[in-house]
Amino acid sequence: MNAYKLLISLAAVCLFIALYLVLTGALAQAGPFFIAFFIGLAIGFRGFEQLKGFSYTVIIFASVTTALYYPDYFVDVNGFKLSGLITPLIQLIMFGMGTSMSAEDFVGVVKMPKGVFIGVFSHFLIMPMLGFTLASISGLQPEIAAGIILIGCSPNGMASNVISYLAKANLALSITITAISTTISPFVTPLLMKLLAGAFVEIDVLHMMWDIIKMVILPIGAGLLFNKFLSGKAKWLDDAMPLVSMFGIAFIIVVITAAGRTSLLTIGPILIGLVLIHNLCGYLLGYWSARLFGMSERDCRTIAIEVGMQNGGLASGIAKEMGKMATVGLAPAIFGPLMNITGSVLASWWHRNAGETHNN
Repeated sequence: MNAYKLLISLAAVCLFIALYLVLTGALAQAGPFFIAFFIGLAIGFRGFEQLKGFSYTVIIFASVTTALYYPDYFVDVNGFKLSGLITPLIQLIMFGMGTSMSAEDFVGVVKMPKGVFIGVFSHFLIMPMLGFTLASISGLQPEIAAGIILIGCSPNGMASNVISYLAKANLALSITITAISTTISPFVTPLLMKLLAGAFVEIDVLHMMWDIIKMVILPIGAGLLFNKFLSGKAKWLDDAMPLVSMFGIAFIIVVITAAGRTSLLTIGPILIGLVLIHNLCGYLLGYWSARLFGMSERDCRTIAIEVGMQNGGLASGIAKEMGKMATVGLAPAIFGPLMNITGSVLASWWHRNAGETHNN
C-alpha cells in the first residue's frame, strides 16, 4: 500500500511540475511530466479498492497525452499506416464479445419484452436525437459535428454490462439490450446516420451496412459458435480476451488522437463539453423514459446505463471506413474514456444506494 501511495505522491509532483512549465510558457517540455503523472496515477490507483476501476481510464489519458505530444509515432511505422489495424482490432474485440455471449442473451427478449423494447427503442431514439441537436448547435465543422451524431447512432458496448453489474442493476436485461441493439445496428445505424447526419457528411447507407456487418455481426457470430462448441476448452483465450479488448480500444483512441491532433488542439474543450453533455443527458433521459413506462427502479437504472453508454470502438471503426478518422472519429474517441469515468461514478453511487431498488 505504501508503494502505491508513494506513486500517487510522485504523480502529484509530476503534475505540479507540468502545470508550472505550462504557466511559464514551456508547454512542449511539460509533455513527459503529464504522461508520468497519468501513468503514476494509474498504477497508484491499483492499490485502492475504490479507485482500482479508474486505472484503465487513466492509462487511456496517458496514451492520449502521449499521442498529442508525439503524434508521429502513432501515424505510421516504417511506412505502414497504423490506422490499418483499427478494423481488425474491432473485429477481434467483437469476437471476444461473442465468446462471452450465448443464445440465452437473446432469449431475454421473451422473458422481459417490455424492458428490452423500452431499452432498445429509447437507446436508438434518445442518443441519435441528442447527437443531432448538439451537432446542429455546436458550430463545429460539419465532419467533426457528424461524429457526435455517429456516436449517438451507435449500439451499446460491453462496457454498459460491466457498469450495470457494478451498479447492481438488472444485468440480464442489460446484456439482452446490448445483444439486440448490436444485432440490429447494421440496419438501424446507417439509416439513422443518413437521416440525421446526411446534411453534415455524405453517407453511403449500403456501404456502412456492410462495414458494420463485417465489423460486428460476422465476428460476434464466430464468437458465439466458439462459445457453443469450444467454451472452457481454451481458458487462455477466455482470460486473454478482456485484456485484448482493453488494449484494442486504447490503441484505436491513440491512433485517432494522433491523426486528428490539429483539430483536437483547436476545438478539444468544446468537443469534450458537448460529448459530456451527450453522455450525461443519455443517462438522465434513459432513466426517465423507463420511469415513464412504470419500470422498477432497478430496471430504470439499467436502461439509463444502456442509453447513456455507446460502442465507441465501433463508431471509430465506422469513421475509419468512411475515410474520415481524423474528423468524424474524434467524438467517438473522446466519448469512450469519458463514459467510462461517468459510468464508474454512477455505478459507485447506485451500488451504495442499491437498497433503494428493492423498495420499488
